[in-house]
Amino acid sequence: MLKDQGSELFDIRRLALLVEVVEQGSITAAADLMMYTPSAVSQQLRKLEQEVGQPLLNRRSRGVVPTEAGQVLAGHARKIVGQMRAAQNDLDQMAGLRSGSLSIGTFPTLAGSFLPLVIRAFKKRYPAIALSVRSARFEELVSDLESGDTGLCLLWDYPWNRFHDDSIRITEVFQESTVILVAKGHHLADRDEVRMADLQKESWIVRADSHPVVEVLKRSANAAGFEPTIGFLANDYQEAQAMVSVGMGVAIVPKTAVALQHPDIRVLSLGAAAPLRRVLLAQRQDKVYAPAEVAFHTTLLEIAREHVADYL
Repeated sequence: MLKDQGSELFDIRRLALLVEVVEQGSITAAADLMMYTPSAVSQQLRKLEQEVGQPLLNRRSRGVVPTEAGQVLAGHARKIVGQMRAAQNDLDQMAGLRSGSLSIGTFPTLAGSFLPLVIRAFKKRYPAIALSVRSARFEELVSDLESGDTGLCLLWDYPWNRFHDDSIRITEVFQESTVILVAKGHHLADRDEVRMADLQKESWIVRADSHPVVEVLKRSANAAGFEPTIGFLANDYQEAQAMVSVGMGVAIVPKTAVALQHPDIRVLSLGAAAPLRRVLLAQRQDKVYAPAEVAFHTTLLEIAREHVADYL
């Protein structure tokens, strides 16, 4: 905006002061908000009136009201000040991605399969961001998120036990299927797909410590009309695969658990009957997301779209 069609631009700080004075109806109140003295605000507004060439405010005993010119200029100034603040926010976000750190919580099966793909892409795009990743149990992941120890975390749930917490915002990343593991010498190993009813006489290998996969097995077996026989409790899925490979039994696992597949096992589909596990990105509802968190969120969903077919 130019003075009398000349070349002198209005000072953005004076425009911001005008907006505040008009909105507050008081030079003193505007000065308090903008952290100036009332005399400094009055001085800057007088200079702005000189630039405009006409009065912008009518001073009254109980505050000020804008003149017609003041109303017009304040309207334009709101847009200009808003755009400048948006520009500053964008620049701050860009600066935020040139340095800093980001803490992420995850669970073991995702840490050993999908998450490294995301981290590789993220570090390529934002090499200056220091990533810290913690793999933990579900309750610990939620606790770390709520306490602020992690900025975001990856969780999971099943249809019969959906995760909901009013303080946590969740985004579905992808759904993954549940599959059956058998040894290469197993009588069903030549199939691509089996039914749970085909496995009712099998001994089952499951995770120890009341792992959620135990409930997946029991629900699936009960739906097929039998109670599963547990033959071995494994500490992790690699151990479960090893026991399956030597004929200790069969296993039911989420598909990401066989991203690193033992050479002596076969992975069989349960078809449409396979329970689906949702993988979720969780963030606190009550916080302003840091630029690095926003960037990781975007990268995560992009990689998920590229690989979603791998987990069904």
